[in-house]
Amino acid sequence: MNVTAKSAVPVEMGANPNQSWKVTPDAVDMTRPSQNITVDAAKSALLIVDMQNDFCAKGGWLDSRGIDINPNRKPIRPLAALIEAFRTNQIPVVWVNWGVRKDLLNISPSLRHAHNPRGDEPGIAQPVPGTRSEVIRAGSWGAQVVDEINPGEQDVQIIKHRFSAFWDTETDAVLRNMGIKTLFIGGVNMDQCVMTTLEDASFLGYDTILIEDGTATTSPDFCVQAVLYNVKLLFGFVTQSAAILKTLS
Repeated sequence: MNVTAKSAVPVEMGANPNQSWKVTPDAVDMTRPSQNITVDAAKSALLIVDMQNDFCAKGGWLDSRGIDINPNRKPIRPLAALIEAFRTNQIPVVWVNWGVRKDLLNISPSLRHAHNPRGDEPGIAQPVPGTRSEVIRAGSWGAQVVDEINPGEQDVQIIKHRFSAFWDTETDAVLRNMGIKTLFIGGVNMDQCVMTTLEDASFLGYDTILIEDGTATTSPDFCVQAVLYNVKLLFGFVTQSAAILKTLS
């Protein structure tokens, strides 16, 4: 008797066959990551969230509050390598950073409280004595991308004023006009702005891939574990920068 292994038939997940994922127990094909995945580079972008001085540099806002910023600096090297590779392959790099209005006319009390919970420290858009920080104010040093990966003017740059890059911003319109379907997402803080951005992207129909070593947080480790668990379970996929670099090379 001859025994032949039965190959898995891909299951299409999506309403439109031209936009659906093709899923087997071993792989996901997303051309139109957990398992091996296939993406369309022509419809992909690297989305980097909040790698800015106030969160990642000495003399920035978090540093001024006595928070150890070393975790937030760990993604710099992986992201630098990815940025170079994405540019070489002519895949867009999109930066989304905090930059609030000086007059705070579009900032709610709850958001102001989140950044100054006791009311006895400099709040958003206010100078921090003895530093260069003006707490994520648009146009300030603290709102600029850290020097090690500063994009200059060659990439797409978007300013946000909420945790999510998609709330009340031009992010969705920009990505759709660029024909982007898949987002490789990195930056800080993983459990705050990165996670809310990834969730909103997923809700809007983007394919989302979190770059684990390309994102970080100053929060406790259980926050990291929760993010990784929920991304894998509900919102997308998790990968490492080395896997992306290997494919792009």
